[in-house]
Amino acid sequence: MLKQRLLTAFILIPLVIWGILQLPSPILAGMMGIFVIVGAWEWAGLAGWQNKFIRYVYATIVGLTLLLVYRLLLIYPQTITFLLGLAVGWWLIALYWVLRYQQGINLLPITPWVKSLLGFFILLPGWGALVTLHIQQSANQPWLLWLLILIWAADSAAYFTGKRWGKTKLADKVSPGKTGEGVAGALLISLVMAVSYAIFTTMTLSTLVMFTVLCILTVIASILGDLLESLFKRQMGLKDSSQILPGHGGILDRIDSITSAAPIFVIGLMGIGLIGM
Repeated sequence: MLKQRLLTAFILIPLVIWGILQLPSPILAGMMGIFVIVGAWEWAGLAGWQNKFIRYVYATIVGLTLLLVYRLLLIYPQTITFLLGLAVGWWLIALYWVLRYQQGINLLPITPWVKSLLGFFILLPGWGALVTLHIQQSANQPWLLWLLILIWAADSAAYFTGKRWGKTKLADKVSPGKTGEGVAGALLISLVMAVSYAIFTTMTLSTLVMFTVLCILTVIASILGDLLESLFKRQMGLKDSSQILPGHGGILDRIDSITSAAPIFVIGLMGIGLIGM
């Protein structure tokens, strides 16, 4: 399994980095949209739709909505603030659900229609945040690439730290494999990376502090996204959202952390003043 994970990552990560650095924003937005559409197809399965035709219809609706959102972002850039506001509200609800589930109280909806609607709150704001980061990035501040590297590093640190020292379960009723030691490893690497990046880009001391806090909150949000997907998979009795990526499961299994982390990161960058509103 580990060899498959490493091989898949070895192939995909260079392609992603190349796309971020070389492709214009409209093309990259379309490519990221393809991943979101596949993720929507998987989400329809998690929502309880077993009929493949319905899942394809749902993915198509999500794809058409992406086109509408992208058009709105071009005409009314302020649309992103609305999307990010929806994301914050949704992820606060998700946090409450995860905490209550760990306490033995299941608040998850069981109706496929309701869960299908939640997919829009999960996928669309995350995609919009990624598109915004790429539009706002420059040669000196490749924000989208930085966010992905931060999440990848934190995820890897959590995995290997948890394997080596993990003893304390983080949320055993939600995701038994995650440990407090793994989270500590993720937060430590995010702290080191954030401070190093801030110093390298000559941020002021106050900006350095705020940026570091933002990166830590972003990683915490990424863990929440992972836990939430685990919760819905547990509800459906599934281990992975699909088997599209060898060793990694499905697309959702790879982007769940990003869908929750990206909106928080963008809001924070706007608040600090590192990107425009």
